[in-house]
Amino acid sequence: MRVSEQTIRQSRWTIPRCKSFSSVHAGDLAFGQPLYETHPHLLSPGELTPGITAQEYADRRTRLAQKLPAGAVAIVAAADVIQRTGSCFYEFHQDPDFLYFTGFNEPEALAVIGKDTSGQDHTFHLYVREKDPKAELWEGARSGTQAAVDVFNADETGDIANIKRALPSVVSGATQVFTDITQPDQGASSLWRFLYGKSRKNTDFAELIDARKLKQLRPVINELRAYKSQAEIEIMLQAGRASGKAHTEAMRRAFTHERELDAFLRYKFVTNGCDTIAYEPVVAGGKNGAGIHYIRNDDVLHDDEMVLVDAAGKKGGYISDITRTWPVSGKFTAAQRDLYQAVLTVQRTMVSMCHSSASVSLDKLHALAEGFLTDQLKHLGFDMSSKAVETLFPHHISHYIGMDVHDTVGYSRKTLIREGHCITIEPGIYVPDDDRWPKHFRNMAVRIEDSVSVGENEPLVLTTEAVKEVYEIEALRD
Repeated sequence: MRVSEQTIRQSRWTIPRCKSFSSVHAGDLAFGQPLYETHPHLLSPGELTPGITAQEYADRRTRLAQKLPAGAVAIVAAADVIQRTGSCFYEFHQDPDFLYFTGFNEPEALAVIGKDTSGQDHTFHLYVREKDPKAELWEGARSGTQAAVDVFNADETGDIANIKRALPSVVSGATQVFTDITQPDQGASSLWRFLYGKSRKNTDFAELIDARKLKQLRPVINELRAYKSQAEIEIMLQAGRASGKAHTEAMRRAFTHERELDAFLRYKFVTNGCDTIAYEPVVAGGKNGAGIHYIRNDDVLHDDEMVLVDAAGKKGGYISDITRTWPVSGKFTAAQRDLYQAVLTVQRTMVSMCHSSASVSLDKLHALAEGFLTDQLKHLGFDMSSKAVETLFPHHISHYIGMDVHDTVGYSRKTLIREGHCITIEPGIYVPDDDRWPKHFRNMAVRIEDSVSVGENEPLVLTTEAVKEVYEIEALRD
């Protein structure tokens, strides 16, 4: 199928069987991921993943091809299964870039989107694991190469086991090769790099590409993924509603240990409609809240303290991001209320500015938030001299969200936010146990975060089901 035709195949197709052809319905077959025919309770007709249609995936590939020079190719790899220990593995998490362009949610796959030399058309190659009854007995169903064409609309396909023979001709004939696969693993620790090497540039794949042809794909992908479609915003809204409801349900209950609250939230995210957690939750009682990414969640919750919870669910490959802080007892003390209200006032103000007509960037929002927090804390008796706000508010107020919690890595925070951008707004105050600060606020931590879709003239808050007003929180246990 050429993209210029824009014809998406239906899910009933002809496949080879015993050297003959028979019409077989997709519902009678097994695939490596849910499809409408096999999981109509999860997907609607035409969708490849929840909320996203095969047509939208094809349109994404078209937009990518439009950004490539004539004769160039873009190459994106699927994530791999990560071994935990022995025969146990971590939950599979597909590479978001690969999923964004293919809708294919299995490991060991490679997508090549090549623009022809005329610059008017492009071809979608999708190399996947072939069907293998022995392997599928242990690992579950695979979709296979036939489905790569008939379901995922590849123009060309092949068994990923033969990629060393298939890829060289594709790469050698390209005018330019856009990919990030040859880049070093920036997430590796210094110890890992010391033990196993600093770079992956000596792989067979890297040696296929003439260095003069190699271009970074990340900036191109960021420009596409930064702006969310209506379908993407809708699935993020569903994730936000389910996650926000879980937060409110948690506030209704009394918990004595961080781990209990952690477990409750994970359970409620899924039962409310999410697929899984979006990230490892922060459930931090008292002074543990000062650890921005505290995830041990193994301490006791005390009635005279607050608990800071940064947790949310993921649905259809899209995340939500929420932080709420509330009193363990269900009722704020006077000092807790004052500090909480100061942060909430600033958070509401910053959310209200999340629209195109405000002409602000994430960095501008952060600078404004620092000023507003400084004013609020001065009224509470804080000495805000000598850049105190940077000590009390050490992180940025916002980041982009989407398929990743920190979406489109490298996309500038100096860019003016526009309709279609999805971001967080998360001011926080973390008061050290230090004589510089008013005694009754020490060891307190408050962060309030919502996921927001930027509109033309007003924001769409995706996480309103998580209550945040003082009176709302306190009323939950009345």
